[in-house]
Amino acid sequence: MTALALTAARISPIFPRHAEIYPMIAVETITAGQVVYQTSAGKAGVADANVGGKQQARGIALSGASAGGAVDVLKAGHVEGFTITHAYDAQLFLSDTAGSVDDAAGTMTVPIGRVIAMSDVGTLTKVAYFEFEWNVQRS
Repeated sequence: MTALALTAARISPIFPRHAEIYPMIAVETITAGQVVYQTSAGKAGVADANVGGKQQARGIALSGASAGGAVDVLKAGHVEGFTITHAYDAQLFLSDTAGSVDDAAGTMTVPIGRVIAMSDVGTLTKVAYFEFEWNVQRS
């Protein structure tokens, strides 16, 4: 299992007009680039594949926030700011490390995205594409 490294200051949607982004209120401190879940109180918390309830991944935080602060959460779309050394089309999962994205499933298998090639000629920059399933209850 290899977690994707990230630079929080660089986390941003690549095609914001085509992304699904929703505002949430943080229940705890959240850093841009972390995977979040929605608590039973309707707030965003840091997701974790090996903690009951927290495996309900709902998006990637595009901004950071302290408890009580607003955080933008991407449900679906291309995101830059991750360091990706994985193969094109590699599947991405919620990690057992709180808030992290990994190339292998954690304790609970929670698929959240893929490594996608951008169309820049000669380079084919790797980016993360995320699509979170809000209608799925993981147990």
